[in-house]
Amino acid sequence: MVSKQFTGSEAERADLRRADSLAREIFSDIANKWALLIIEALGERGTLRFAELHREVQGISHKMLTQNLRMLERNGLVERCVHPTVPPRVEYTLTEPGLALRATVDALCDWTHRHIDHIEASRDRFGS
Repeated sequence: MVSKQFTGSEAERADLRRADSLAREIFSDIANKWALLIIEALGERGTLRFAELHREVQGISHKMLTQNLRMLERNGLVERCVHPTVPPRVEYTLTEPGLALRATVDALCDWTHRHIDHIEASRDRFGS
């Protein structure tokens, strides 16, 4: 977030600072490969159990999956449903804001596909 000149009341400026701070926090949380892959998997497959999600997101450890699911749930992007069975059955689903974020993730993927040749050529020029 880039601070802009704002000429509102002190209360309005405080609200804007609080919103900027929250936005930075959320961006920091979701801007990692695991969170984006979890969002994509749930968006494609709908409701998934932990083990199913673990299989879908290849390479993620149980610990990382647990940490990311908790963070996504805390931010209101994923809903966790525990069914009272023995053993308990736990399912995860994207919420409405999570589905909206998935659309943004899809747009980023589309952008990557459209510009992959340019990106690869640029990386080749830099030797990376």
